[in-house]
Amino acid sequence: MASRVGLLQLLHYDRHHLRGDLTGGLTVTAYLIPQVMAYSALAGLPAQTGLIVIVVSMSLYALLGSSRLLSVGPESTTALMTAAVLAPLALGDPLRYAALAALLALLVGIYALASGVLRLGFIGDLLSRPVLIGYMAGVAVIMIASQLGKVTGVDVAGDSFLEDLTSFSRNAFANGVSWPTMALGLGVAALLLILTPRFPRVPVPLVVMLLSALVVAVFGLEAYGVTTVDSVSFSGVHIGLPAVESGDLGLLMLPALGIFVVGYTDNILTARAFAVRTDSRIRNNQEFLAMGGANVGAALVGGFPVSSSASRTVIAEASGARTQLYSLTAAALVVVSVLAFSNVISAFPNAALGGLVIYAAIRLIDVGEFRRLWSFRRREFLLAISATAGVLLFNILYGVLAAVAISVVELLTRVARPHSAVLGRSDRVAGWHDLDDYPGATQIPGLVIFRYDSPLFFANAEDFYDRCREAIASSHPPARWFVVNMEGITEVDITGLDALDEVLSYCASSGIVLALDHVKHEVLIMLDRHGIGERIGHDRMFPTHPTAVAAYEEWALRN
Repeated sequence: MASRVGLLQLLHYDRHHLRGDLTGGLTVTAYLIPQVMAYSALAGLPAQTGLIVIVVSMSLYALLGSSRLLSVGPESTTALMTAAVLAPLALGDPLRYAALAALLALLVGIYALASGVLRLGFIGDLLSRPVLIGYMAGVAVIMIASQLGKVTGVDVAGDSFLEDLTSFSRNAFANGVSWPTMALGLGVAALLLILTPRFPRVPVPLVVMLLSALVVAVFGLEAYGVTTVDSVSFSGVHIGLPAVESGDLGLLMLPALGIFVVGYTDNILTARAFAVRTDSRIRNNQEFLAMGGANVGAALVGGFPVSSSASRTVIAEASGARTQLYSLTAAALVVVSVLAFSNVISAFPNAALGGLVIYAAIRLIDVGEFRRLWSFRRREFLLAISATAGVLLFNILYGVLAAVAISVVELLTRVARPHSAVLGRSDRVAGWHDLDDYPGATQIPGLVIFRYDSPLFFANAEDFYDRCREAIASSHPPARWFVVNMEGITEVDITGLDALDEVLSYCASSGIVLALDHVKHEVLIMLDRHGIGERIGHDRMFPTHPTAVAAYEEWALRN
């Protein structure tokens, strides 16, 4: 798997990707212009703010990020959080609101840059593949729900998946739907689903968007309630640091931390999900730096916090994009489009854009992976389902946190009750093996070799002690030596070593010698620090099974 920062990817560019990247950039441009305008309005800022922010943030991520496909810029969740934070603080003053939004983005960027410098990217490693699969499915369902108003003409007002559904159901029942709008929106989604896999070299999303604009113009569908995008421009963009009061910094530090956590969670989950699809790797710490750079850049143009967009990313992938050149292409085309083709952009029907989002969302739901999890292990399937449900019920941040917590609990249940074995020698294969796996294996009378397949720590200390006693009690003839094979015990804590000390006391009271083999150097250091290393004695710690067996046989001859 390849892993390069965006600038290095571009410096070592493979020209075979050029056609797909240019097509992907062109297609994403057609999609993102109205999208970021909507997100800017959602954040409580003028539409043109989103346009300049997307140009800056996409360009900076393309140079700093480690993902080949991730699209960074205005995003619905961070836009909603921005509005929720700033509305009560701005007191109706649009200039103060814009300055606070920029300060919020600056703080999010500083948090991200600091996390990158401190190398806190290991946090992203807590997100397992079932969490990724479930997360993407949950995001896809939220994306579809967010477009219900666009593709049906029904007024939808809500800040969550459940609120969107409730609002849609209530208003659709009371006022009905706009059939021309729904036909156009769902028709676009259907065409994309049918045509895209059949014509992989054609920019189907772009073609369908242009056709939908043509249909609206030819048949005069605006008279039947089909709405189009408003005019766009770069006028009124503020460049430079936000002008705010000193007290505003304290007001925004905690909300900025929350937005940073949501944004990074979204970034790393989406980036890792697409990295699997492109056979590449994500550098967690580099993603902090890239996210920080994008947010600081957004702040310097009077913007608001940004994160990643799964919908833009999947559209880029579906259009043939393979590197971040598509992001630079899209950024350049946004500038050109706003300056030269604002009339064409304003003709895009909102229903068609909603259909494009629905198409992109459907591609994010990987039914095959859910089936694979089901056939592999039911617990991992349930973990994926819990991630999906968590995202839908508690929104992205809390849903992912709940799924990670469940993942950690599930891991603890496995290491708290790991596999263990009494070992013997078999005529069929060399070495010492689990007696349950080789029923014909034999033991040396009086010698019990016991293996515990897990780090020894607080969660399994009691279990370790109980299984040691059980292995000793079930030995026939009675055990004279009890050897703990430490091959699987790669890590210990003080609680685990206390349990080993209890085993030593039990053996001593029963006249049994406790010995160890395959003790790793790091574990030996901890044994000595604890004190049990001295009580067992280094002369009772052996590098291999044969040396332990030889020592026992020599001891047995003397005793």
